[in-house]
Amino acid sequence: SAASMTSAQAATDCAEFISNMTTVTNKAVETVKEAIANLVILQKKTQESGEKLQELVESVNKISEFIGDIAPVNSNDQAVEFINSIKSQHRKAKHNVYAYILRQDNISRYSDDGEPQGTAGVPVLDVLKKRGLTDVCAVVTRYFGGILLGGGGLVRAYSHAASLACDAAKIMNMCLCHRLRIVTDYGMYGKIAYILPNHETITVSSDFSDNVTIELLVLSDKLGALTDELTEITNGSANITDLGELFEDFSSVKKFS
Repeated sequence: SAASMTSAQAATDCAEFISNMTTVTNKAVETVKEAIANLVILQKKTQESGEKLQELVESVNKISEFIGDIAPVNSNDQAVEFINSIKSQHRKAKHNVYAYILRQDNISRYSDDGEPQGTAGVPVLDVLKKRGLTDVCAVVTRYFGGILLGGGGLVRAYSHAASLACDAAKIMNMCLCHRLRIVTDYGMYGKIAYILPNHETITVSSDFSDNVTIELLVLSDKLGALTDELTEITNGSANITDLGELFEDFSSVKKFS
C-alpha cells in the first residue's frame, strides 16, 4: 500500500513537472516571438531612418552654395582683375556674379553672369549703394545644387551673400584730404600736438632730430582752419608745406556714415 502511494505521488509530481515545463516552454516561445517581432520593427525603423537620412543628404546636395567676396578697387582695370581672380578660384562654379562702383566718373557696373536678368547683379549692386560704398567690387559665387530658387529666392540669396561680405570686410572711409609737412622747434611741439586731435588729423610720421618734423593728413574742408591755428599758436614760426591733395582712409578718426 505504501509503495502504491509513493508511485502515485511520483506520477503526480511528474505530471506537474511536465506541466510547468510546458508553461516555461510556451513563455520562452512567446518571448522569442516577441523579440523577433521587435527586431523586425527595429529593422524597419532603421531602414526608414536610413532612407530619410539619404533623402536629407540628397536634399542638402541640391542646395546651392553662395560665397561673397569684396575688395577695394580704384579703376575699371582693378575691378576686372579682381573679378577674374575670383573666377579662377572657383572655376567649377556655375555663376560668378559681380557689381562694382568707382568714384572716378561715377561708374557703376554689374553682371548677372547667366542668372535671370535682374536677379543677381542688381541686388549685389543695391547692397553696395545702400551702404554708401564706392571704389569697391563685390563678387558672389554660386555653386548650383540643383534646386531652382525662383526670381525672389535668387534676389534674397545674392543680396544676403553680398551683405555678409560687407559685414566681414573692414570698411574704409576714403576722404579727400591734404598731406602736410610741419617743421618746428621742440618748444612748439607740445602746442602743435595738443591741437591736432581737434582737427581730425592722422599723423603719418614724426621725426625728432635738430627740429621736429611731422607729416600728417588733414581733411580738405579742415585745411584752412588747421593752418590758421598752427600759424597763430607758433607765431608763424612753424614751416608748413602742403604736399598735395589725395584720397585716404579716415575711418580711424572719422565715423563712416
